Formats: sequence, C-alpha cells, structure tokens
Amino acid sequence: MTKSKATTFSCNLKESGEAFPHFWEEIVGSAHASMALRADWQKQLQLCHKELGFKRIRFHGILSDDMYTYVSNNPQDANAQRIFSFFNANQICDFLLSIGMKPFMELSFMPTAISSGNDTVFSYHGNINPPKKYSDWRTVIKTFITHLKDRYGEEEVRKWFFEVWNEPNLQSFWRGTQEEYFKLYQTTASAIKSVSKSFRVGGPATADNQWISAFVKFCRTEKVPLDFISTHHYPTDAFGKPGDDTITQLSESKRSVLREEARKVKKQAKALPVYYTEWCTSSNPFDELHDRPYAAAFIIKTVMEARNLVEGYSYWTFSDIFSENFLCSIPFHGGFGLMNIYGIPKPSYRAFELLHHLGEEFLKVSGKHDTVDVWIIRKEKIINILATNWALPKHKINNETITIQLKNISKISNAYIQKIDSNHSNPRKIWEENGSKDYLNEIEIKDLIVASRLQEESIQFKTNLQAAYYTLSLPAQSSACITIELKDERK
Repeated sequence: MTKSKATTFSCNLKESGEAFPHFWEEIVGSAHASMALRADWQKQLQLCHKELGFKRIRFHGILSDDMYTYVSNNPQDANAQRIFSFFNANQICDFLLSIGMKPFMELSFMPTAISSGNDTVFSYHGNINPPKKYSDWRTVIKTFITHLKDRYGEEEVRKWFFEVWNEPNLQSFWRGTQEEYFKLYQTTASAIKSVSKSFRVGGPATADNQWISAFVKFCRTEKVPLDFISTHHYPTDAFGKPGDDTITQLSESKRSVLREEARKVKKQAKALPVYYTEWCTSSNPFDELHDRPYAAAFIIKTVMEARNLVEGYSYWTFSDIFSENFLCSIPFHGGFGLMNIYGIPKPSYRAFELLHHLGEEFLKVSGKHDTVDVWIIRKEKIINILATNWALPKHKINNETITIQLKNISKISNAYIQKIDSNHSNPRKIWEENGSKDYLNEIEIKDLIVASRLQEESIQFKTNLQAAYYTLSLPAQSSACITIELKDERK
C-alpha cells in the first residue's frame, strides 16, 4: 500500500499580513461577585492577568443579596428601611485596579428588597424577577454608578463596561418577558448616562446569540443609549435549547459553528462593537472535556476563527473556584475553569498562554485538511506557527502528519516546538494515573503544576534556496506551536 502524502500548509513570508489584535484578552469570565472576595480566587486571577494577558473580568451578581449592595433591614416589611452598602463591591474593584485589571460589570441580579417575586437561580439565590417598580431599579443603578464615579473618578470608570443582566432570554435567569427586559435595559441605560454620558452600557447579554436584531431595533427606535452588543454562545447551543449537552449531534460541516454564529451577530449588530461575554467548550459545568487537551485545541481554533468578528471574546471561566451549583472539591471534575481549585493550569490555560505570546501580524496560509488547521503570526523577527488537529466528539479524527513550508524565509537562528496533547501539559492524566485522589497535598500540587507547563523542544527545519520545511506530527485532539527566531541580518 502506498503511503499518502502529508498535507502541506504554505506561507510566503515576503507578503505583508493583516492586523491581529488580541481581542480574546479583553475579558475573561468568573462565577459570581462574592467569589472575588476570596484570596485564592484573587491569586489565580492575578496569575491569569500576568501570564495570559486578560484585561477585564466579568461575573454575575454584583447587586445580589449576598453582596449586600442594597438590602432591606426587614424583608417582610415593605416599609422597612433599605440600606446601600458598597463595601464588598469596593473591595473587588480596588483589587482589580491594584493588579492592572478592570471590571466588565454585569448588572445583576435583582435586590430582593425591590423585586416583584422570589424566584432565584444558583446556590447563592440570585433573584431573577423584574423589579416591582422600575423607578426603584433606576434609583439603585444611579446610586451605585454615582458611587463608582465618586470613588474611582469619571476618567477611570469610562474605561469600564456595564452590561445589563445575564441571559434574559432564558426563564432560568429572567422571569419577565422580552418587552420587560427591554424596559429594564432602557431604565438602566438612562440611569447610567444620567451619571456620565461617557460611561459604556450594552446588552442584551443573551444566550445562543438571541434577540440581537430586535434589541438593536428597539434601542434605535426608542433612542435608547447602546454602546455595544453582548451575547453568549457554546457549541452545545447549536442543536437544541441552550444548556443541552448536544455537542455530539453536530455534523462535520458545523466544525466552525461558533464562527458562523459570530458572523451573523456582527451583521445584526449594525456596526456596533460585539462582545461575546461567555463562550466555552460546552455549557456543561461538569464536562471532563474542559480538563483535557481537547479543550486547548478547541480554544485555539475558535479564537483564531473569531478574528475580525468581535471586539471581545470572554472565555467562561478562568477558575474552578466556582459555586453556581456547589463548590466541588474534586481536583479535576470537568469544571469550566482554565485552572482547577488548587491553581493547577489545565491544557486550556496553556492554550491561552500560547495565544498570548503571538505577535500581531496575521499571515496568509494556504493548505486544507479535514481536521488540521494552521495559522502563522509574525512579530518582528519571530514567526509563530499554530496548529491544531481537532474534531467534535464522536467524529472521525486520526493522528496526522503535515508539512509546513515557509517561502522567502530569512536565516533561522533558533526554532522550538511546544505541544499540548495526551503526553504534554496534561495534568489530569497524571492525576488519574496516580489514583484520582479526592484531595491533594502541597507536594502533589507542585508536581502537577510542573507537569502542566509548556516545554520547549528544539527542532530543525530543512532549508533550500527558496523555502524552509518542517514535518509536524499531530496526535488527535492536540495543539502545537512552533516558534522560529530569525537572524538579524542587519548586524
């Protein structure tokens, strides 16, 4: 039997590329506001900011009762005194600013003191009802935003974003109608702009790319301030209701379903900036794929395909310190986080580390394969070649070998490869091989952090007068980044 020839991916380095801003670093997601008061949460976020470049953090529930932002001293008495307390919110904002980050502030959930009902979501009982009186909601928003302006200054707060609610198209998060959400948004935007017209506000923060056209039309017709569009998507939303674990039903033609959805939203947004404030491997909070190399390949492919479509792309979430259902103590339980509860980076974390070190000049690559994708990004005398071999669960995928051809390349001074696969940067595998312990000691944690790290392996390109070549082996559901340092021929 004749062995099939490896697919070739080719790039002419003489050609100029396109701008490649790091839009995925604009925001990252977290659980809910009170988690941000924990020391371990803060330590992990600080590391993510330093190593992955994230600039802003988004979480639920800044107005929820467990934050004590606005509460009644006697919830059973409609005439009881209502109390503002911004201490906890200040603690969070102070910390973010101290490490060089800023909030992307989701304004939720409804303070019980002004709510029209008692329906709640999550373990921390976020109230999901419309306000009893929208004038009370306006008072809460205006008072809170005025406080932020007074404490941090108008110049600082205009760099923040304010997003109205979370997934109001789902009954799980909003007991009102679409019309009532639009009224909530109108009331919120008006209150924020009354404090400062320069403060940014947007929505509708929907699941599954919903309500965008109707929302933009409403805001334009009613002359409601709207500075950006926000929405969410997961591959598990594609065929079925948001939240259903239907990822295995996706056909092979839907490998890039999130890119196609982002294209539609960009068009519906009518030139407004688009921010996806949630996306992830799946919407299942206990999905082992979140912990495995599969997630790294999915992240890299999805981010690279979102280029030119979004201004911000917020991965959900940076940490397994997450208690929407309960705070799970099992070290690797398939949580959303890039890091587990012990601060051990997963393959997904290393994917963002590879992305962070890319340059900002995107070069054209020719070549096509059913499961392999290749992108090349340049930064002065450094060339980074990203490659993934990825397919949806239960879809055909094999170990693959490809050839990378670089035309018109200068002399190479150094080249190395970093891998994320079953045997590289895969701490869950080590944990499983060691017995899948429910709790880890300090030595075990340190060992798993070491096992998670990206390793640099020196490689050699074959060269001739016209080009340089490298043959790359990619296991199924894997990622790799080749870094080439070129000689400075001016010296």
